[in-house]
Amino acid sequence: MKNTFLLLVLLTNWMNAQKLTSKELSIINQGDINSALPIYQTTDPEQHTTLLSVSTEVDPIDPNTATLVKRMKLSLLATDGGVGIAAPQVGINRKVIWVQRFDKEGEPLEYFINPVIVWRSEIQNLGPEGDLSIPDFRDQFYRSKVIQLEYVDLKGQKYSELVEGFTAVIFQHEIDHLFGILISDKKEKQKNDTYQKVDAFQKNP
Repeated sequence: MKNTFLLLVLLTNWMNAQKLTSKELSIINQGDINSALPIYQTTDPEQHTTLLSVSTEVDPIDPNTATLVKRMKLSLLATDGGVGIAAPQVGINRKVIWVQRFDKEGEPLEYFINPVIVWRSEIQNLGPEGDLSIPDFRDQFYRSKVIQLEYVDLKGQKYSELVEGFTAVIFQHEIDHLFGILISDKKEKQKNDTYQKVDAFQKNP
């Protein structure tokens, strides 16, 4: 009985932790919900703080999560060639990302809720990256060539898949955002690292 009660308490706390705050709901539903949300920039101190904050999981079946997912896609489509976006980049510190799947036919945009990288290959790539939230910044970064990803969709259905090459790079970049990691800070940390270089940043022909 004690174990059942403890499990119930933990489950209740977990569900409450997933609930969107009033501030988050205000941002998600501001203006026309069929329009793009503004993309946060590091040049704004308050927005920069949001970008540096760690994100938490979100309830996939909450209708507001669906609104966030939709508006994030519109934000990404409104950019000049962006290939991915994370919820902190529109002011929401929750685990939601969009990624352009260069590893699939038609290179579709796909969303991922509560994504987790559960495995990374030791072989790493060195290639160029920029960021929608960091104006005029581009540099070379190391990323694992292959990752194993777990995530859910808007119905709460769980998935697991292996991703490699350029698309794996995008996933790693966007999931970094969920941990408050920006490439401008990452460059300094990687300064003394050495890895086997593999040219996996070429898009599929």
